Amino acid sequence: MIEQLKNTDTFFIAGHRGFMAKYPENTLIAFQKALDAGVDMLEFDLRFSKDSVLMVIHDDTVDRTTNGTGKVSDFTLTELKSLSAGVDVDGQFHTIPTLEEFCELLKTYPDVLFNVEIKPSPDAKRVAAAAIQTLKDYDYLPRCVFTSFDAEIVAYIHDVYDLRTQGFPGELMFNFVPGPNGTYSKMWAAGISMKLLTPDLIEKFMELGILSWCYCPDTEEQVTQALGLGINVLTCNNPIPALEERKKLKDEIKS
Repeated sequence: MIEQLKNTDTFFIAGHRGFMAKYPENTLIAFQKALDAGVDMLEFDLRFSKDSVLMVIHDDTVDRTTNGTGKVSDFTLTELKSLSAGVDVDGQFHTIPTLEEFCELLKTYPDVLFNVEIKPSPDAKRVAAAAIQTLKDYDYLPRCVFTSFDAEIVAYIHDVYDLRTQGFPGELMFNFVPGPNGTYSKMWAAGISMKLLTPDLIEKFMELGILSWCYCPDTEEQVTQALGLGINVLTCNNPIPALEERKKLKDEIKS
């Protein structure tokens, strides 16, 4: 299923940590609202709790996204679940989800793809291995691309599991290995921020046989810029401008 992202005749829209422009990031409500909006893919981040439960959270601490303080790895599942991960526009309280809760939510969305980001950490390989096993148990692996800013994790997932990976421009990655057999040879796709998105960089990755994707085109102008450069996977904090552009293009074709 993930191979469809090679299709440049259309473009695909991913919800970055769900619909994080409007709802608490990496929560089930943010993922549900992104699904309701019509995204093709969900991007999310994984870390271990103290008791080695896979949690969907971006930072290595809970400080920014919850009402708690401290490292994620210092909290058990029960302790993490006691924290508030935000309140939505309707005043509803939300918690940090586990990967299993995320997988349960996606059971009724068989066509939605996953961008699974493994955050750099001392136990990142264990996180990757556990995530891959869980996603395999749910029969979701064909829907997944695995992402990391740690080149060692990209290489590990590529070499050990032969799964599709997304890395980033080398200067942004930890443990980047240059050369023909280095990090770029392990990457299926490259995530490029809107600030770095240029024709030259896209051409460089094209010559290496690496797909060029971008983050985060959140305005109509940014969406137009990304599409004009030939980007076909847009990872958005706010997916609405990209979704509206796709609808407009479809309507033009029909008319």
